Amino acid sequence: MARPLRLEYEGAMYHITARGNERKKIFFMPDDYEKFKDYLKAAKQKYGIIIHSYVLMSNHYHLILETPDGNLSKVMHNINSSYSTYLNIRRKRSGHLFQGRYKAILV
Repeated sequence: MARPLRLEYEGAMYHITARGNERKKIFFMPDDYEKFKDYLKAAKQKYGIIIHSYVLMSNHYHLILETPDGNLSKVMHNINSSYSTYLNIRRKRSGHLFQGRYKAILV
């Protein structure tokens, strides 16, 4: 069965969540939280998103994002792949960091 399509349009607001694979940690040190926030800032500048709020937990995160240009998939690919690459190099690991796809609930 195919995955349901994501609703993406200009001005949409989403509650985004992503969890660590097997519910394991995705943030290990204070520097990891800061690096993730750096990727959020970079995505904001590159894609013009509006970040209303975020919560970073040890094994998952929540974001409230608005996409004036309707480009959620590009934004999330950039954030998650950049952070996964960073953490895999830093911790000398390989493989998936996140469990499945991120969840995006239209607000």
